[in-house]
Amino acid sequence: MSYLKFERALMTNLEEALPRELLRTNRSGAYSCSTIVDCNTRKYHGLLVVPVPELDDENHVLLSSLDATVIQHGAAFNLGLHKYQGNNYSPKGHKYIREFDCGRVPTTIYRVGGVILKREIVFQHYEDRILIRYTLVDAHSLTTLRLRPFLAFRSVRQFTHENMVANRDYQLVDKGIKTCMYAGYPELYMQLSKTNEFKYQPDWYRDITYPKEQERGYASNEDLYVPGYFEMNIRKGESIVFAASTSEIKTSALKALFDEEVNERTPRDNFFHCLINAAHQFHIHEKNGDRYILAGYPWFKCRARDMFIALPGLTLSIEEQDYFELVMKTAQRGLTEFMEGKPLTVKIYEMEQPDVPLWVIWCLQQYAKEAGTEKCLKRYGGLMERLIKFIENGKHPNLKVMENGLVYTDGRETAVTWMNSTVNGKPVIPRTGYIVEFNALWYNALKFCSAMADLSGNKKDAAHFEQLAQHCKQSFVDVFLNEYGYLFDYVDGNMMDWSVRPNMIFAVALDYSPLAQEQKKSVLDVCTRELLTPKGLRSLSPKSGGYNPMYTGPQTQRDYAYHQGTAWPWLGGFYMEACLKLYKRTRQSFIERQMVGYEDEMNQHCLGTIPELFDGNPPFNGRGAISFAMNVAEILRTLELLERYNFNSGEETK
Repeated sequence: MSYLKFERALMTNLEEALPRELLRTNRSGAYSCSTIVDCNTRKYHGLLVVPVPELDDENHVLLSSLDATVIQHGAAFNLGLHKYQGNNYSPKGHKYIREFDCGRVPTTIYRVGGVILKREIVFQHYEDRILIRYTLVDAHSLTTLRLRPFLAFRSVRQFTHENMVANRDYQLVDKGIKTCMYAGYPELYMQLSKTNEFKYQPDWYRDITYPKEQERGYASNEDLYVPGYFEMNIRKGESIVFAASTSEIKTSALKALFDEEVNERTPRDNFFHCLINAAHQFHIHEKNGDRYILAGYPWFKCRARDMFIALPGLTLSIEEQDYFELVMKTAQRGLTEFMEGKPLTVKIYEMEQPDVPLWVIWCLQQYAKEAGTEKCLKRYGGLMERLIKFIENGKHPNLKVMENGLVYTDGRETAVTWMNSTVNGKPVIPRTGYIVEFNALWYNALKFCSAMADLSGNKKDAAHFEQLAQHCKQSFVDVFLNEYGYLFDYVDGNMMDWSVRPNMIFAVALDYSPLAQEQKKSVLDVCTRELLTPKGLRSLSPKSGGYNPMYTGPQTQRDYAYHQGTAWPWLGGFYMEACLKLYKRTRQSFIERQMVGYEDEMNQHCLGTIPELFDGNPPFNGRGAISFAMNVAEILRTLELLERYNFNSGEETK
């Protein structure tokens, strides 16, 4: 029984099928994304979506979709599905779907009378090439297959409309054609493994509508260009592979290439394997050898904070230490350039954010647990020392060590934390001054670097870092701990933010905490009572002013709700780590139940992965980006933590 399988009743019910999306990537920045019934509902959806660095820094939809038509006895049955204005769907090919299975590769079974057609899709690793295999499982008479491509050639943030500028020319290539609608774009090669006839029949399909954009308050209509269609006969038992790519391929190799790509896939046959597949989708492998972690799909880039938070879970927790080291090799170059005031040669955004160096040290701390402190010291000891001294010596543009030993950040006019939503250029939550997680991370970094310096024999630095840590520890309690047993979110002069927010959980979850045991328990109890949901921690307590848990509506409405009560799984990961640290085996079953809440998401939203955030109130609907790196990472890290705990002794085993 497949873990991700849907029967006819769900597939033919658009209310159930359309919210379920499917994502495939090539691990080099390109992706393919749509719904499980192949009806695009976002402007970000497309069968072949690729970066075009010659144009800009965005992804671009080249091939929007590919409609397959089965022809028998002169009767044509179109298996495609598009939404047009006025809530009209055409040609309603979903009614022919008998089942959909996403176990190894996305597989759709269609039945038209006595014809049974199977369609499978893979995205070739490290190439901008989507492969679709059509297999005629059963037929009782001559059957013809017609494939009609819908072209967009536009940025994922824009729309295309019928125009006179679009180039309609095409050239024949090996068993297919190549075409390019606009100057500056790469050629789109569409080829098949079988000899076929391309019938040139240029036309625009007008007013295709994307309902997800309507929900978000954006424009939602566009026109797509169809240059014609490919047509060929297909025999019972025969398979034909269609390839769409930015480069030509020998069509004689298509069938073998498809099999090879299928064999490399990890079956999505359980929760853990789904998360591993999701983790790999965030990999970015540049041609120059640089490696990155993408923050999420379909609209995020590689962001520094997200990358360092997600990296341990996406690599170390699934025994992929090599990829961790490759990403850190690229990141270390960027960090060095940033500290030296040089232009960045890496594609990592928001490197200047003040907590990034602190998350880097936390990230390397997790590496030390997996690879050993000796190896961590050898590889990254110098980097960590430079980061600490960069901050201590006042070199960071927006992170200063004050006389009380705490770090101070100015966030009044610019969003500087992960709570980064803005309206009219101003942060919705202007967290500024002494920020609670910054200082928890600072204390943790000082203690860890002190231990590493001691290990290296550098007693002077070890003692210095320890002295800074002790100064920070006392001030942390004095500044942040309030009379109600939880921590202020930020403090700036006489301004103390009493809002109950999840950022205080880091002071409990990190390996080195400035809090005493009873203080940690008190903070955890408040988080449990007011912030915990089945989908992570709320970004704001329902008891605090401004609680707004529903991430819906137009952009501004969503920006105001983004961190005002929505639930975030990655925060839940740190919460569960805090539970294990404080209560050990007594919280094992509780954490396993929390994991069930995430496993339920595997066949919802985007199959096999975790979305960006959830509403803070029941039924806790998934929202935002369809796949989010930090969430997948922290769930994987929590699963690893559960395994690493020896519940007989109640202690974590390293």
